[in-house]
Formats: sequence, structure tokens, C-alpha cells
Amino acid sequence: QVQVVESGGGLVQAGGSLRLSCAASGRTFSTYAMGWFRQAPGKEREFVATISWSGTMTVYADSVKGRFTISRDNSKNTVYLQMTSLKPEDTAVYYCAAKRGSMYSIQLHAYDYWGQGTQVTVSS
Repeated sequence: QVQVVESGGGLVQAGGSLRLSCAASGRTFSTYAMGWFRQAPGKEREFVATISWSGTMTVYADSVKGRFTISRDNSKNTVYLQMTSLKPEDTAVYYCAAKRGSMYSIQLHAYDYWGQGTQVTVSS
């Protein structure tokens, strides 16, 4: 079993940057694909980015492509989401999730373990 804990959220002005971290427990972290999702008030949780177990393959939602970068450090059991050029519409609770198996996925239901989320608020 894997436990994931997000950190790094906060309040930032539009155009600013934040880096989210996701620390995962377990010695099998490197065999899990990882993903970031977000949920804004009154909206469904949506896909943001995903990365394969090796870190060589990544996929992004169109809304964040070119602004967000997902990466991982398997030696530290940590996944990152570097967010730049933030917009007010990026305001949401951001969730990290782990998926058994090496292949990434953009589907929420494909993920097995979820963190509690970290709030990101972008002011205009």
C-alpha cells in the first residue's frame, strides 16, 4: 500500500509560480505511475498531469500545457508539479495520486491511492 501526502500549496498572484510536492511511502514507489488532479469549488475533479514510473513519459491537460511541469525523484519517493504563469482559474485543491503499474493514465478511476489535497489559490 502507498500513502501520499501533498505539500506546497498556498496563495499566489496571477503570473506567479508554485511548486507542489507529493511524498509517497513504500519501497515500491518507483513501480507506480503518478498523477496530479485538481478540483475547483462546485466542479468535478479533473486531470492535470501524469508521469510514468520511470519519469520518461508525461501527459498534460491542455489547460496547463506549457505552464506546468510534472517530474519525479524515485530516490526520494517524491513527485513534483512545477506551476508557472498561474491564472485565477488554476485555483483549486490539488491532489496527488498513485497508480499501480508503470503506465500512466489521465483517468481518475485508474488511480489506487490519493492524498488529502493541498489548496492553491491564485489571486487576480
